[in-house]
Amino acid sequence: MARVVLAMSGGVDSSVAAHLLTEAGHQVIGVFMRHGEQSPAVCSTASDAESHGGQSGVGDDPARLQLPIVRLDHKQGCCTAADAEDARRVADRLSIPFYAIDLNEEFGRIMDYFTAEYVSGRTPNPCVQCNNWIKFGKLFDYADSVGAEYVATGHYARLVRRVGEVALVRGIDDAKDQSYVLFGIERQYLERMMLPVGDYRKPQIRELAAKVGMNVAEKKDSQEICFVTSGRYDEFVKRRREGTSTPGEFVTTSGEVVGKHEGIEGFTVGQRKGLGVALGERKFVVRIEPDTNRVVLGDREELGRRELTAAECNWLTDVAIDEPIRGLAQIRYNASAASAEFTRRTDGRLSVVFDEPQFAVAPGQAVVCYERDRVLGGGWID
Repeated sequence: MARVVLAMSGGVDSSVAAHLLTEAGHQVIGVFMRHGEQSPAVCSTASDAESHGGQSGVGDDPARLQLPIVRLDHKQGCCTAADAEDARRVADRLSIPFYAIDLNEEFGRIMDYFTAEYVSGRTPNPCVQCNNWIKFGKLFDYADSVGAEYVATGHYARLVRRVGEVALVRGIDDAKDQSYVLFGIERQYLERMMLPVGDYRKPQIRELAAKVGMNVAEKKDSQEICFVTSGRYDEFVKRRREGTSTPGEFVTTSGEVVGKHEGIEGFTVGQRKGLGVALGERKFVVRIEPDTNRVVLGDREELGRRELTAAECNWLTDVAIDEPIRGLAQIRYNASAASAEFTRRTDGRLSVVFDEPQFAVAPGQAVVCYERDRVLGGGWID
């Protein structure tokens, strides 16, 4: 069986993934990635590593450590000291080695991207970029350093071999499918990935965790972006981009000025709540204009778009789309995929034409193209 590096977040999904992999006979190496802003120090580097008493067999390169038991009042997502301790307990229960790597420096790239997108009037998706740059980027570097053939995570998606190549397809549980957030992974890595929970539904995963006695069986799923500890994106952006000011006007689609706002980083296309301006009727953010710092408000019907273009595309298959092909396109993680026609343009961008208008097409979000349940690829909405 294979040696597998598994990203362990301390949640139920990655914990059960560890169980499934060990039950299948693989040699699993649990890795916790510390990258949350203002988290207590829970990791050490190779220069100050401490052994924590797990199994050996992965060499002396990675840092080994004893994680402190620390509970935080605020749930940051997936990288607190409490999460690290949960992951360590699961690793101990399964008798697998457990390592922690400090990726604060690398994760700074994610935070820089996040803030730059918001002050540019776009809506970032840091979880997709974390998968691209860290979980299936840096973690493969780590796997190579310890002689591991595979990298695994607890994502709800599947890998199947179709027509001579590995295809990324939707997970069995439609309500939890995460194939959308994996579209940007380098295609070469598909052969070396494992997604053990993709063949299960979430209730089955929780039942299995309880059956084998894991303390995380009923642990809530992470909801917030892990580095936004306050839950306020605009406050985080302002702190990180101190000196950058983006206040401006609220205007209607007809050009009427109806109020003022404190910064475009507080808004996203499609937003209705928390606008801070009362107009006597429901209005939505239809457009954000970074050149003037204007936030344009309109009716829901004015949000509808039938066409979009996307840049910085990534393709996971040889399926030719230089000519228009039919399929499904998804514009947000929690949106349903819609029937569309898409084409890869000569400039490398992606053009998508939907059969029906899609609401809240937000620049900065990803559009992912599917052939039935298979991810073909996607790009970032212009």
